[in-house]
This record gives sequence, C-alpha cells and structure tokens, in this order.
Amino acid sequence: MMDSELRALAGQVIVAGYPAGEPPEAIRRRLGAQALAGVILFKRNLEGLSPLEVARHVAAIAAATSGPAPLVAVDQEGGRVERLKSPVLELPPMRVLGDRDDPALTRRAGRVLGEQLAALGFTVDFAPVLDVDTNPENPVIGDRSFGADPEKVARHGLAFASGLADAGLLACGKHFPGHGDTASDSHFDLPSLPHDMARLEAVELVPFRAAAGVVGSIMTAHIVFEALDPDRPATLSKRVITGLLRETLGYDGLIVSDDLEMKAIADHFSTGQAAVEAIAAGCDVLLICKTVALVDEAVEALAAEAAHDPAFADRLREAAGRVHAARARLRCAPVTDADALARLFASPSAASLREALG
Repeated sequence: MMDSELRALAGQVIVAGYPAGEPPEAIRRRLGAQALAGVILFKRNLEGLSPLEVARHVAAIAAATSGPAPLVAVDQEGGRVERLKSPVLELPPMRVLGDRDDPALTRRAGRVLGEQLAALGFTVDFAPVLDVDTNPENPVIGDRSFGADPEKVARHGLAFASGLADAGLLACGKHFPGHGDTASDSHFDLPSLPHDMARLEAVELVPFRAAAGVVGSIMTAHIVFEALDPDRPATLSKRVITGLLRETLGYDGLIVSDDLEMKAIADHFSTGQAAVEAIAAGCDVLLICKTVALVDEAVEALAAEAAHDPAFADRLREAAGRVHAARARLRCAPVTDADALARLFASPSAASLREALG
C-alpha cells in the first residue's frame, strides 16, 4: 500500500473527540476522505444546545462523511454519566434499575433512550456498564453498575443493550474485564487487581461472558489484571483482548479501547505507541477523545507499523473491516424538524417510562 492508503486505513479505526463548537476542519477532512471511523461528543460539545441544534450538529458530521454512516458516539448511561439533559430522557443510575430487578423495564429504558438518541443522529451509546460493583471505595463505578451480583449485572446489562439495539443503536458493554473492584480511577491512575482466575470467572467475567452474541461492542479497561497479564493494562494486552475476550469467551463483536488520553495510559505510553499496542492486542476501535493532534500521532504510528510489519498490517485491515461492517449496519439519520423532535420527546412511550421509573 502507498503511505496515503495506510494513513487512511489507520484513521478508519479511530473515533475522535474535539473541543466545543463545530467539528474542526481536520476532523471534517478525515471524515470526507474515509480516514476516520467517527466522532464522540461530550458535554462540552452539547451543553446549551436544543435537541434541534444537536441534530443539526450531527447532521453536519454525517454530511461530511463519505462511505458508510459514521460512528457518532455518546456516553449516555443515566445518573451521573449522561451528556444530554432534558428533554432527552434522563435515566436514573443503573443501580436503580438493578434494584428494581425488572429486566423488561430495563430493556424498555434502553429502547426509549435509544429512539431519542437515534433521532438526534447518534449511532453508538457507550452503555451499559457491565462492571460488577464489589468495592464500596471504588471512585468511578459505584451506582453506574447494576449491582454487586454478577448474574443481576448480566441480566440487566443485556436487557439495556438489547433495548438500544431495538432502536437501531450500537450498544457498548464496559469496561472489560471489569472495573468494579478497583480503588482508583483509570482516568487518573493505572489500577491493578490481584484477583486469581477463579475469582475473575466467578465475578468480573460473568456479564462479559453473557454479552457474547448479544452486545454489539465491548469497551476495554485500562487496568492491569495480574492473573491475566501482570505487565500490561488490559487494553494493550493480547492475552486479555485476543486470548480471553475473543478466543476464550468467543466474543465476535466490535472491541473498543477506552480513551487513550486517560492517565492510566498517557502517563506510561505515548498515544502512538498505545495505538499500535491496542490494535496489536486485538482492539478494533481506538478512542482519542479530546486532542485532535493526537489523532494525527496515532495515525502516523499505525501507518508506520503497518508499513514495515505485514502481520500488523493484516491486523489493522481486520480491525478496519470490523469497523466498516459495523458502520454499514447503522443508520445516521438525525431528525432536523423541531416539531417532529418535540413529538418524540413527549411521546406516550417516553411519558409512560418516566412514570414507571418514578
């Protein structure tokens, strides 16, 4: 392949974030050249916008994209992790749904939320959390989890993901192999867990094993699991991503890295090095959530590695093929009619769900 072709291929495995405002020219240019998988939007991109303005923002992203629908992603779990506020459905923390223990209600919540996100043009919701909340000192998971019972987390995680899929969205179970028992937050530190395989099989892996064949994508954790790979965080470990998730658990969906700008990775690896190692480990999508210049760094590193390592080039093509196939199944169709959006957010199904949730 020519260098330009390798750079385009490298971009096809990256989902990028950007500062507030319209997508930067560098992002639009990559989308138009089929050299970016898509974008992720945060509160900084969405705060203060009406639903119509959000839909128009996403419509501009879709219009800039050539090829299949872009991955337009958001973290909309409910509770303290939701980037969109009312009139978009505001769900309680997932713990509330777990405590209710009504999987049909949980699936309904995923479906109604998914319908609203799809109307705004989103194609991916980075939810649900499949972490089992076993550590009361955990600073980052807590009530984002459906609970401390692995079977309950599996039951409700699959229900919520199925609801999102009912609405045409790609759900994403996170954070493999499990972030529920850490005492630190991988946004700021690199956690390490000493659990043996018996414990992981009995607790952390239960929801992810159940997710195979049901949840369309899974996000990795920036955590060292000593029993799996004492030398590398899960995101960068072939033993964890390919060996455990792909081969042992049989997962065949899209594997997404957590944000490579998080300190658990960025304090130990350059973005380029992390991008290469994550793809080599078995990830298909790399999240680079804020700094556009780091997208360029990752692209250059991936293309350079592919140019001199045929096996890595094959792995990169495999990842890009998975991303392309996922995008081809999605529909990015923002509704840019204010009245139609208002009717959707005030629909009887949304109103009855809000009433059911209390």
